[in-house]
Amino acid sequence: MTRILAFVLAAVTATAAWSQELIDKGFVHGWNLMVDPALGNGCLIQTVYEDLSVVRLGYDRTGNRGYFTVFNKNWGAIEDGGSYPITFDLDGERFEATAIGANKGKVRGATVFFTDREFVHAIAQRKVMTVYGAEGQEVMAIDLKGTSKALEYARECQKAQN
Repeated sequence: MTRILAFVLAAVTATAAWSQELIDKGFVHGWNLMVDPALGNGCLIQTVYEDLSVVRLGYDRTGNRGYFTVFNKNWGAIEDGGSYPITFDLDGERFEATAIGANKGKVRGATVFFTDREFVHAIAQRKVMTVYGAEGQEVMAIDLKGTSKALEYARECQKAQN
């Protein structure tokens, strides 16, 4: 139990710099359900992995789009607001995308936006998403277990924001 508490505290500390504005709506199927006022009260799900990587899937109501964000130390040199070509693999199917960088000191991340908001749900129907950086390095492989169920809650959350 002490290890779990230490892990949770480490995760909270590591992510506190960029998540202070998020509104927590509970924990569902391995994901935190949250609302992001900076994205027009867009709902999202977020999870923290053992290596303190953080993944978000959600809705940006200001741009009427969906997105996923990966915060991970393996990104390498990322500039806040920079554009980066990345590749992500969904159960063997590869997609090329442009990610927007976020660099908050030790916390580096990249966000990919989708104008087809339903693509977020397509991600959730898969088992594993592997993300590769601009140099072709594997940033992380994401187990998507529970994602589909958690996104059901995010959809309900989003309807309540209207």
